[in-house]
Amino acid sequence: MPGRTLLLRPWDSGDIPELLDIYRDPVMRQSSRNPIVTEQHARRWLEAQRQGWTDGRRRSFAVRAIEPGDESGRVVGNVVLKGCQAGKGAAEVGYWTAVTARNRGIASQAVDLLTAWAFETFGPLGLQRLELLHQQDNFASCRVAQKSGYALIAVLPAEPPAFPSAGHLHVRESPGVGQHYRQSLSHTET
Repeated sequence: MPGRTLLLRPWDSGDIPELLDIYRDPVMRQSSRNPIVTEQHARRWLEAQRQGWTDGRRRSFAVRAIEPGDESGRVVGNVVLKGCQAGKGAAEVGYWTAVTARNRGIASQAVDLLTAWAFETFGPLGLQRLELLHQQDNFASCRVAQKSGYALIAVLPAEPPAFPSAGHLHVRESPGVGQHYRQSLSHTET
């Protein structure tokens, strides 16, 4: 939608009502290992997000859509950077969107914002690539990955019970990594 702005920010306790509303969607409840049904579930989930920031293993952002005429906006999703640690060149990107945000380009825009933030924050010397994984039959996630510049590089075998069907591994490299690689090829060929 023209004029829409997305804002990524860490989750906070003021998001509980919107979080509960998002999880009223049966698709969200089915696809989640730990659906958020009560305020207590929401508080535990928010604490896990805060802990992820504290220990650096998981950096989760609320995605807030600000539409023209609605300056406060509303929470429409989540994006997360998982496993980004010093000395480790790769991390994983995850996301989900509220039912009201699906099929509107919000997921791919949010993944783009997270990707730019991750590469800018952790730099090509620390973070060299981001991975986005999804089940093979999740066509919407495949489109989000492709629209966000993540190339499909592998089909992964099923690993029941956590991953009952095969999956896709999409990758996006840091702009500095690709540039360094091209320079190395160019240097080697001369």
